[in-house]
Amino acid sequence: MGLRACGVAGIWLGAVTVLSVYSAAAADLPVRPAPAPTAPVPYAPAAIYNWTGFYLGGHLGAGFSDSSWGDPSATVNNTFNSGAGLLGGAQVGGNLQFNMLVVGVEGDFSWTGLKSSGADSIGNAINTNVNWTSTITGRIGAAFDRLMVYGKGGVAFAQDRSGFTDLLGNSASANFMRTGWTVGAGLEYAITRNLSARIEYDFLGFGAQVLNFTTPATPLYKSNASLNVQEVKAGLNLRFGGP
Repeated sequence: MGLRACGVAGIWLGAVTVLSVYSAAAADLPVRPAPAPTAPVPYAPAAIYNWTGFYLGGHLGAGFSDSSWGDPSATVNNTFNSGAGLLGGAQVGGNLQFNMLVVGVEGDFSWTGLKSSGADSIGNAINTNVNWTSTITGRIGAAFDRLMVYGKGGVAFAQDRSGFTDLLGNSASANFMRTGWTVGAGLEYAITRNLSARIEYDFLGFGAQVLNFTTPATPLYKSNASLNVQEVKAGLNLRFGGP
């Protein structure tokens, strides 16, 4: 028992000696300096979308027209509306942005299928077909980053094919281009830097146009006919040339 106790005591004494030597050596080592503090990463806000640049695109939508013909047999106007018709076409334009203000110009062209018909006071059939419309407008808008709200106004054109059929079934027609004015408003959203989507409403007004028709039963049928067109269009624009 005495020998075992002496052995255990020797082991503990050796361990204490080794730990003491290691601690002393470690105390003599140089202290490692603390790492230098790193500067905080500054906050970088997301870039604001800029609408400056040129664009071109296409659109689809619907519209309807109403015509008003002066009645040569009575002191009234005969007004008739088309049903809703499809339209589609293209647009091209450019914008300049100043802070929130966006100004620009745009031209568009739409093929349409707007057909309206009616009758005068004695039963002669009259009709107006709008084959296409086109506008050249100035635009002004307010930009809220990727969303722009805008209004537009300018000159409008329309291809008008009007017809007259007398009581005996004889027909005559006139094909001509109307010139008038337009106003509209819309929303446009930038999906990516180079692609935006929009929806807009346009009103096109055309003044009275003198129409003269001649048939075997009606040597001269003269009427002042006006035309209004309303359009709702959704489209996509490919944008390029901006910052």
